[in-house]
Amino acid sequence: MLDADICHAACDAKDRRFDGRFYIGVASTGIYCRCICPARLVKRANRSFWPSAAAAEAAGFRPCLICRPERAPGLAPIDAPARLAGAAYARIEAGALEEAGLEALADDLGVTSRHLRRVMNAEFGASPIQIAQTGRLLAARRLLNETALSVTEIAFASGFRSLRRFNATMKERYGAPPSKMRGRKAIARGETFTVSLSPRGDYNLAPMLDFLRARALSGVETCSAKSYARVLKYGDALGWLEIGMGPKGLALTLSENLAAHLRPLVAQVRGAFDLDAEMCAVDAHLALDPELRQDVKREPGVRLPGALDGFECAIRAVLGQQITVAGARTLTERLVQKFGAPTASESALTHAFPDVAALANAGVVHIAGIGLPRKRAETLYALARAAAAGKLGLGRGAIAAGRAALAEIPGIGPWTVEYVAMRALGDPDAYPATDIALINALGRKGETLDHLKPWRAYAAIRLWRRAVVRGARK
Repeated sequence: MLDADICHAACDAKDRRFDGRFYIGVASTGIYCRCICPARLVKRANRSFWPSAAAAEAAGFRPCLICRPERAPGLAPIDAPARLAGAAYARIEAGALEEAGLEALADDLGVTSRHLRRVMNAEFGASPIQIAQTGRLLAARRLLNETALSVTEIAFASGFRSLRRFNATMKERYGAPPSKMRGRKAIARGETFTVSLSPRGDYNLAPMLDFLRARALSGVETCSAKSYARVLKYGDALGWLEIGMGPKGLALTLSENLAAHLRPLVAQVRGAFDLDAEMCAVDAHLALDPELRQDVKREPGVRLPGALDGFECAIRAVLGQQITVAGARTLTERLVQKFGAPTASESALTHAFPDVAALANAGVVHIAGIGLPRKRAETLYALARAAAAGKLGLGRGAIAAGRAALAEIPGIGPWTVEYVAMRALGDPDAYPATDIALINALGRKGETLDHLKPWRAYAAIRLWRRAVVRGARK
């Protein structure tokens, strides 16, 4: 339930902390806005409040052309039902219903489809199907306003299965066909396009880039003090993306051949760069611990670095077992050179990370040829075979199913499960307690930091970051 007084106050103050937590329906215009909308405030009597964009649209409101609801940050709830709803919402935004349907999504999340529908309706005021439909429409609006793609390309890129259905739905919901909804500024067709991603609250990109730079793979990734770029294979498309700070949050630039996958890619980037975290709540909780209080005070808002590809994260985690970050990077670069698809680029981005098929078809002997013990090669091969068979669901939010699938692979122990849960599955409470760097940072073994639940993953990132900060001071 939304508290009207709080919502009115957030609107009056244009409070960014509430951006994306609710939407305002404006009775006098029939549109719905974010609470930070720069347009002139409407009278309180004309405001109604909705827990999601889908709920506002189901009530007959159209999205605002000024504040652009499709750019709003998502949610990072704490309690179990809200966490389930948030995980499902993120998966739906990434196209889960188009890929496999509601039953498969519910199975991944470890619940029945009936329970998932009930939780989604209670949390967002809309069913999973309604949320998916609104997600497709808002993705289409983003593409219409920020790219030069044709209407036909946009229809399929946003998740519609036919151009006729796309045109009819846009006209029915928004009162105009897609061709009439283009942005005022003409965008020239080119090799790349850029979209803006709004974070929740203030965003400090530096700690994220420090973490990624230490692990960047030559040929696959580049990371500077201001941006991160990488090759990415998505389906049959082999392209690249770059992420840096822009005037309206993070700027995501992609090669145009990835445009057809913009909707799931935006969802993955939001998760990988932790754009939706409620960092005020996280930092306040971590600051209760004397061990972390000074870290939080010195550098607030250190977010959780995720992964753009769950399978890649799992492979890299296995290669990093019981060795240093630098050692893991060396081994992984050998794997890339041997099994990664080369690009046609003349830049530093020369290879894609090896995909599931490349490793599943390679065999243990060839994988071990990069300088691995046979047992480690067998684990990588088993991971690839499980993924190829559809038994390794590592999508963000599938925490229980992902953990269980990883635990079935011989050679994967608690450290690997916790690391992948933290970075790929998006579990904010994952904590690899046996990690030697964490033990050294705390100065003691066996510490599980139970008093910092449900944010132990953020504690781990801060403890790992201590080494980076101390190294920079020397």
